[in-house]
Amino acid sequence: MRIVIGGLPGTGKTTLARLPAARTGAVHLRIDTIEQAVVRSGLARRPLGPVGYVVGYAVAGDHLRQGLTVIAESVNPLAVTRDSWRSVATEAAVPLAEVEVICSDRDEHRHRVTSRSADIPGPTPPDWQQVLDHAYEPWDRDHLVLDSAGQEPQESPASLLHHLGHQAAPEGSEG
Repeated sequence: MRIVIGGLPGTGKTTLARLPAARTGAVHLRIDTIEQAVVRSGLARRPLGPVGYVVGYAVAGDHLRQGLTVIAESVNPLAVTRDSWRSVATEAAVPLAEVEVICSDRDEHRHRVTSRSADIPGPTPPDWQQVLDHAYEPWDRDHLVLDSAGQEPQESPASLLHHLGHQAAPEGSEG
């Protein structure tokens, strides 16, 4: 299966992707990590444009053709990026689940953005105004929307697995 997770910075995308990947053995493909690796290589500087996504599509396709589940996580702000992820799944002949993560509580979302630290060495996380100004097109097709407002970090991944028809493995067990 191919799972694509998108949403504005600070909504909980990375947390949502990491826990199910660890519990199910899926590949967690994070566009922020790819982009920072490109910057560290010295071959490009921010803003990178589509390079991180293009690399992500290729890596995801390789993993899918090997029969692995891929959870791709990025802001995924444009219809063209969403269509490209869909094309990757179609070319690999695997089902696709598209997920948008939101945080409906504006104060909580702002607090998350302003209080978090970078977990990838190098880039400075966006500030609240940059999140508000981020280009983000509305989704134009059916997709799962998960609201992370008022939830503990482990709640959203369990909800995702439930919606996808999987049972989250109990803490401390493999699955």
